[in-house]
Amino acid sequence: MNLDFTAEQLRWRDLAREFAREEVAPQAARLDREQRFPYDIVARMADLGLMGLTVPKEYGGSGGDFVGYCMALEEVSRADTSVGITMEAHVSLGCAPFVAYGTEEQKERYLGEVIRGGRRLWAFGLTEEEAGTDAAGTRTTARLEDGRWVINGSKKWITNSGTDITAGVTIIARTGEREDGRPELTAIIVPQDTPGYTRGPGYEKTGWRASDQRPLYFEDCRVPAENTLGERGRGFRQFLATLDGGRVAVGALSVGLAQACLDEALRRAKERRQFGRAIGEFQAIQFKLADMAMEIELARNMVLKAAWLKDMGRPFSREASMAKVFASETAKRAADQAVQIWGGEGFMETNAVARYWRQVKINEIGEGTSEINRQIIARSLLSEGASP
Repeated sequence: MNLDFTAEQLRWRDLAREFAREEVAPQAARLDREQRFPYDIVARMADLGLMGLTVPKEYGGSGGDFVGYCMALEEVSRADTSVGITMEAHVSLGCAPFVAYGTEEQKERYLGEVIRGGRRLWAFGLTEEEAGTDAAGTRTTARLEDGRWVINGSKKWITNSGTDITAGVTIIARTGEREDGRPELTAIIVPQDTPGYTRGPGYEKTGWRASDQRPLYFEDCRVPAENTLGERGRGFRQFLATLDGGRVAVGALSVGLAQACLDEALRRAKERRQFGRAIGEFQAIQFKLADMAMEIELARNMVLKAAWLKDMGRPFSREASMAKVFASETAKRAADQAVQIWGGEGFMETNAVARYWRQVKINEIGEGTSEINRQIIARSLLSEGASP
């Protein structure tokens, strides 16, 4: 792995950093307080090429690699994880399956609509009440009838699915039964205004309050058979591969949030005085800062290694789970220590670290819980061994 980043990767990082500092960070607290989706910010990100960063140029994207994408996502999330998850869900979950599995016609039509057409979002619908970590528990069904899929069921916690600029969702549905008795799962494209497809109200959340997550409902919703994304019955494998990339990206988001916590902790350590000197001069505070910095650096390197493996076309599933678990838990520890360093002020909703502390928990849940990712890591070790 070459740690001398390319000029293109650094360009995306620097572009995202400047944009995040100037346009995202100043609005983050207000957007969180008002629970308002940042349409203006997302539109600007689309104009800058961030919302199509890994989509090939022939479909209107920026043609960037995954390392550059993770570097940019970290910077955006450092300013606000609500904006970061909007970017991550659109790029990693919405667009990536089209790039990997779509036909040329699907790529031209749907990526063209959301990327080349500009300022549109695409969602990915997997999670249900009894399915998510257990994808085989999917209850939403789709049956072929007169050349059309007839979909019935529901999804929940689906990001970017109900905004005014959402173009549609790709869902995982049960389309039959395999020979071994397990469900046949297929990915199906559902445009936003399809009859029989409705969206519930957005959730009242602890964190990610300026992003869009909501339930989806399908009642005899009909789409053409050609809306199958990839091969019929391959939805489970597609979902696993998609989530591997998503886990690396959520790791990058977590690193960005952890870095924001360290930024605020450092500022407080330099400015607040107790017993006649800055609190940063006390060893207890210094050790907290040092531990935060070490863990963030380790988490960042784990994310970048996993992203590099993906770019190289090498196996990276274990590294994706490692990066996601370690980065998300690093962010939680960083948020906790940032509040501790700020003291009583850190417990006030007017303080950024209070917002970070609320936001951080979801990173251990979304894109695969820490528990399921540890299980993936352990199974890999037991079947393949510990050598890299």
